[in-house]
Amino acid sequence: MAEYHVPVMLQECIEGLAIKPDGIYVDVTFGGGGHSIEMLKHISDVGRLLSFDQDDDAKANASKIDNRSFTFIQANFRHLRRYLKLYGVNKVDGILADLGISSHQIDEVSRGFSIRGDAELDMRMDRGGELTAAMIVNTYEERELHRILGIYGEVKNAKTLAAAIVSERFSEPFKTTFDLIALLEKYAPRGRENKYYAQVFQALRIEVNDEMGALEDFLTQSAEMLKPDGRLVVMSYHSLEDRMVKNFINKGKIFGDVEKDFFGNEIKPLRAVNRKLIQPNQQELKANSRSRSAKLRIAERI
Repeated sequence: MAEYHVPVMLQECIEGLAIKPDGIYVDVTFGGGGHSIEMLKHISDVGRLLSFDQDDDAKANASKIDNRSFTFIQANFRHLRRYLKLYGVNKVDGILADLGISSHQIDEVSRGFSIRGDAELDMRMDRGGELTAAMIVNTYEERELHRILGIYGEVKNAKTLAAAIVSERFSEPFKTTFDLIALLEKYAPRGRENKYYAQVFQALRIEVNDEMGALEDFLTQSAEMLKPDGRLVVMSYHSLEDRMVKNFINKGKIFGDVEKDFFGNEIKPLRAVNRKLIQPNQQELKANSRSRSAKLRIAERI
């Protein structure tokens, strides 16, 4: 499991959850199980940990854990409330979400997430899903491609690239990652090619898996499922995710201003525990370069 994914800011996450041995906790992004395994060390036999992941490989990792307090749920975290209720859980003491794609998914070339090998343009985290990256680049209208590349990938020349993708696919549809990279090479800034490719791949991955929609659903439900004083610990890896998490903690909603009651009191379910953003220390950055963009926020149920 350690080879599957190195958990980022592990101790900071555990401290942020303030685990009670007899509490009920949720890890909504099980992955390689690094965070879940550490959480179980702090949970007694009467406590409980429910871990979510939609990926088949994550399910295989979870099957190796033999602990009476542990339950694995193969589902997207956007269905948090539904599955917790199915398992007889109405409220929990803490929820952890590590929003980063696992090292294993990046390194397994056949999944189509990586720029380092040639594979089908897939990028589905749930292999039962219908939408693939190939379908996006070969069928989406130019304005939709422009939106996805600009917002999800923060690609500077998103409009130009969207037009180029539409033009290129008329002669030959994009089938593999290298098909797409062959086009991207013409538009990538000199000396920053890999970063540019990664931004485009990120944009496609987010759209394939509806990551922003899933995050909004999850955040809303997480506040509802937390007990008073329960902790929400979320680690994000790009500015769009972090902005959504920050807004929800500070305003009680993803978009718009915080609502107020008749007396002018703010209506929001959470309060920030850490005012200052938590990021990996130099030692972790040196040991795990993939942690460099991680941002950790901790909130408490009011």
